[in-house]
Amino acid sequence: MRYVGQYIEGYDMYQRMKNRTKMPVGKLKLSEVLEKSWTHLTVDFITKLLLVARKDVILVVYDKLSKITYFMATIKRTLVEGLA
Repeated sequence: MRYVGQYIEGYDMYQRMKNRTKMPVGKLKLSEVLEKSWTHLTVDFITKLLLVARKDVILVVYDKLSKITYFMATIKRTLVEGLA
């Protein structure tokens, strides 16, 4: 196996004619420029925490433009209407 690998690495024609294993990536796209705060948010939950003051989940809300993060303690059984 080692001999075959060394032979192929040294073979000039093989190195020039080698097939690509991946497709070309293509043109890059520019990122969207954000103009207003609180229009592009990331929301996540930190769960399985110890129960403290009847709260066991942390809701994390992150604004991409202003880079402000809010952490809000809540309970696991909170409905969507309660979070809004």
